[in-house]
Amino acid sequence: MKLGIVSAIFDQSNYQEMIDIVASNGLDCVEVACWPNEKATRRYAGVSHIDVANLTEEKAEEILSYAAKKNVEISALAYYPNPLDEDMQKRQAAIDHLYHLIDAAKLLKVNLVTTFIGRMQTKSVSENLAEMEKVWKPILNHAEAAGVRIGIENCPMLFTEDEWPGGQNLMTTPALWREIFSRLDSDALGLNYDPSHFVWQQIDYLAPLYEFKDKIFHVHYKDIKLYPEKLKDVGVMAAPLAYMSPKLPGLGDVDWGKYVSALTDIGFDGFSCIEVEDKAFEKNYDDVKKSVTLSTKYLRNFVI
Repeated sequence: MKLGIVSAIFDQSNYQEMIDIVASNGLDCVEVACWPNEKATRRYAGVSHIDVANLTEEKAEEILSYAAKKNVEISALAYYPNPLDEDMQKRQAAIDHLYHLIDAAKLLKVNLVTTFIGRMQTKSVSENLAEMEKVWKPILNHAEAAGVRIGIENCPMLFTEDEWPGGQNLMTTPALWREIFSRLDSDALGLNYDPSHFVWQQIDYLAPLYEFKDKIFHVHYKDIKLYPEKLKDVGVMAAPLAYMSPKLPGLGDVDWGKYVSALTDIGFDGFSCIEVEDKAFEKNYDDVKKSVTLSTKYLRNFVI
């Protein structure tokens, strides 16, 4: 199993500087943020370490050569929008950029794109599932033709008031995964598995690893800390950030020994990346870099 980092945290660094930081921490790989070159719409969005819309063979070779020189592999090209946005202009922009990522993943021989399935926030689950089929079948056809896989992260994207009531990502529970994989029956579609999102949803984050082992294309290491006293006060219907916080691995409620043990049980030997979203380590850019060093040092107890 290879240990890496999600590059979105390095928003003040260009591609080369980002790779240097990854290499200096002794990490094996990086999930590269590839958002469009435009103003960020939310925290951790808008970071673009590779301009996939204008990628050429020559530029791709430069990108790969620099990473190889630092002994770093690109695990995936990452872009997490809402491809089912009810604003059709925003939806189309997200879909168009996903096509750019798929083409870039082929050109870079990465062959994996990590993203969200999307969700219409004000529509029912059944309405979303029907719309998802219409939107995603052509995307998956393109991915299959390119030999590129799509790993969907299981984050509900239901944290801020503008993401309520339904959130912006449908692929959030094992029950929905079964339905989605049934409707989108493609070897190109799988999971970017993040246990932290199951913690605050009060879902077992180990059992699905065994059931969906053949669909796990990529995994994340991000922790979540629940605050029981806050939860007792506001209840599960409150905005999740009212009773939990994203933390560095080892500083929250995920049992990382059991998680990595389960990954070894199922024979997962692919790319696994730290995702830093801990506000306690965002006072300045030096703190951000320290958070990577701390997370790496901790996880090397389990992933070597």
